[in-house]
Amino acid sequence: MLRVLMYLVPLALTVYAFIDCLNTPEDEAKHLPKIAWVFIILLFWIVGPIAWLAAGKLRHAPAGGRTPSEWHRNHRAEYVAPDDNPEFLKSLSEENKKDESLLKSWEADLRRREEELKRQEREQREKDGEE
Repeated sequence: MLRVLMYLVPLALTVYAFIDCLNTPEDEAKHLPKIAWVFIILLFWIVGPIAWLAAGKLRHAPAGGRTPSEWHRNHRAEYVAPDDNPEFLKSLSEENKKDESLLKSWEADLRRREEELKRQEREQREKDGEE
């Protein structure tokens, strides 16, 4: 059991430090660029993660409540209910206009075909009446 812990503890420390480094914004990495810290953590198995945890990152709470997910929070679209969204309502209006024009063209085509069928039926009756 002790032998397993000798490998698991450094591995867990390395994984934790690696993920922490990746989630840290670039401007909060101290002394070196973030990519250098990633290489140090991965190449120097025990010393790298400890150095990252001790000296690689600003540990005080940054002003404005920044978190690692700040980028995602700033680029997330705000949800607005469809009936409150003017762009959505405008798109519905535009779609309705397109649908109405399509429906009118179908109705006109249907009327034309019906007239043509009536005309053909009249011609057929006239032909049958002559014979």
